[in-house]
Amino acid sequence: MTAPAILRVALPVPLPRLFDYLPPPGLEASAVAVGARLRVPFGQREVCGLVVGHGLAEPGVELRAALAAPDGAPLLQGELLASLRWLAAYLHAPLGEVLAAALPAALRRGEPLPDITRHGWVLNEAGRTALAAMRAGKPKALAGLLVDVRDEDWLDATSPGWRTPLRALRERGLVERVAETGSGSLPRGSGPDPVPSAFSPNTEQQVAIDAIRSAEGFAPFLLDGVTGSGKTEVYLQAIADCLARGRQALVLVPEIGLTPQALARFRARLGVPVHALHSGLTDSERAATWLAAASGQAQVIVGTRSAVFVPLPEAGLIVVDEEHDGSYKQFDGIRYHARDFAIVRARALAVPVVLGSATPSLETLHNAQSGRYALLRLRRRAGDARPPQVRVLDVRKRPLHAGLSEESLAAIRAALDAGGQVLVFRNRRGYAPVLLCHDCGWSAHCPRCSTPERPTAMTVHAHGKRLQCHHCGHRRPSPPACPDCASLALQPQGNGTERIEAELQARFDAVPVIRIDRGSTGQRDGLQKHLDALGNRPGILIGTQMLAKGHDLGNLVLVVVVGIDEGLFSADFRSGEKLAQLLIQVAGRAGRADRPGTVLLQTHHPEHPLLQTLVAGGYHAFADGELALREAAGFPPFAHLALLRAEAKRAELPLQFLQLAKTLLDSSAIEVHGPLPAPMPRRAGFVRSQLLLAAPARAALHAALDVAVPALYAAPDARRVRWSLDVDPLDLY
Repeated sequence: MTAPAILRVALPVPLPRLFDYLPPPGLEASAVAVGARLRVPFGQREVCGLVVGHGLAEPGVELRAALAAPDGAPLLQGELLASLRWLAAYLHAPLGEVLAAALPAALRRGEPLPDITRHGWVLNEAGRTALAAMRAGKPKALAGLLVDVRDEDWLDATSPGWRTPLRALRERGLVERVAETGSGSLPRGSGPDPVPSAFSPNTEQQVAIDAIRSAEGFAPFLLDGVTGSGKTEVYLQAIADCLARGRQALVLVPEIGLTPQALARFRARLGVPVHALHSGLTDSERAATWLAAASGQAQVIVGTRSAVFVPLPEAGLIVVDEEHDGSYKQFDGIRYHARDFAIVRARALAVPVVLGSATPSLETLHNAQSGRYALLRLRRRAGDARPPQVRVLDVRKRPLHAGLSEESLAAIRAALDAGGQVLVFRNRRGYAPVLLCHDCGWSAHCPRCSTPERPTAMTVHAHGKRLQCHHCGHRRPSPPACPDCASLALQPQGNGTERIEAELQARFDAVPVIRIDRGSTGQRDGLQKHLDALGNRPGILIGTQMLAKGHDLGNLVLVVVVGIDEGLFSADFRSGEKLAQLLIQVAGRAGRADRPGTVLLQTHHPEHPLLQTLVAGGYHAFADGELALREAAGFPPFAHLALLRAEAKRAELPLQFLQLAKTLLDSSAIEVHGPLPAPMPRRAGFVRSQLLLAAPARAALHAALDVAVPALYAAPDARRVRWSLDVDPLDLY
């Protein structure tokens, strides 16, 4: 008797194996393609997995039948499926979880494929008749555009906010929606031509553009340009050349807040629909963009970390803007790095990949210096913009007002009086870092994250009314009196963005004072709405690192950096690199147009070598010194790391599991440090311990993990803890 044909399925479960199923009733196994979704019973529930192979059932093994194959064609195939298989092997992660992470949530849940038909709008007969009699306003202006059919992408690019007046026209029955026909593109009407750049590329920009354009096959580039040097102009011209060849371009940006600004600029310049892909969209919007990319309909995709997983059947170029940014690393679940996976995909797709930054990561700089990447330098700002003047302010023994010195406040006043804008940078949100009793010394600690040896302070929010742990999210009202001594002398200590905002609003009430942090930008496009509200008026922006990333603020003439001292003495070997990048990036927001900029760095340690090096020699002087220290210490990029962490409610369980892991990882080719308590030993009620693995050669590290990880999954102790493996960790915290 012939064994029945079966489907091998990768399911989104934390198990490093495939699952065998019979095909759904009425279907042959051969009718379900590799890469197609499959709804299957799994225990007492139903899940959606992906078919990754076919086979024959083993004799005597009873298999359950799949429930349905919802798609007529595979969702994952070709290069993307092969690259994801590579990623699962590199991360030593279950294939099913990696494949699920690559799909938008709606498709991951097994929902029907969304309609990606392009639509447009046009006046109907009633609208054409009513047009002349309409009162002036946004509805009439939009109606004038809709005399010809205009597709929604064109309206997005040319008429931001068009959906509100459209609703008014629809309610009056004056417009109708038109779908793309199967025979060709939706008519776009007499839309504007792509807008050329206002600046001619300078010599360095032209060299970079020509190098990228002339690249054949896989070619990694580091576009190392100072802030304001016109890296985006290089991207745009390279993308325009890609489009002229009929190919697709993928652009990764580190933050959702950068996406609206990037979309507007790209749409205006390129003259084609530019599709967004980030977590601020609805599930259906993300699924539609993903499928539009898979069909080749989306020619330019701009997105955050997860956009690296879009299918690119006509790939021509991949760009990773601000490649150094930590936002490209996924810190939970599947711990991939989008920049690194973009390079892997570019190699598989045989296309150029451009990594852009004013402060490249030390790993990327090392690759460029060793010849693995081609180095393209932009050493001066574009146009007439000049580098900002940077001054270190010694605030020792100086009175501070919400963390701001008198000299900084005077500089803010002078900048506003001159009609400029000011950025006050404080990389700590909330009102104050800690609530302290002035009488007995009690302070508010998180009950879920603190240990006797390492208490974790709760941040003060809402002008002292609420406490919140920024590690686990635990919240509670501020106590009316000290829980230890009943004193009423509870005082917020230190300064967060909320407290600085209150101080500056009181001092500068004639200008807008706008706070930009995670708490104030929760709504869709929240950051861009704040920036649009300020416009070019004199005013003050107060923000965290969200404002350090790629924003072009033409009227910003002064940057005041508050509270950098805590970053100068961290035990994390990457702390110096992160602080240097942050300071250079935020300083680069000033003086980007024709007005000179000034940067004030407040510190109690003006003699610190990092600050002195940055001011005297810039980022590259710091990077050269730091790379020499890393090489001497055997840290990345001169070594390769993996972090194995375990956590449980009982302290002994993670240590037992990690001791087993250490035994399995015993090898002369790698170093194993630990098991030790994690730098943050307790979080959200779980006690955490970790092993740090290091090897001079990547192959040796993976060879040891290839042996140990399957045994760890099979170990009984693995079911008593929550554990994770992070290959190439950025954060050891």
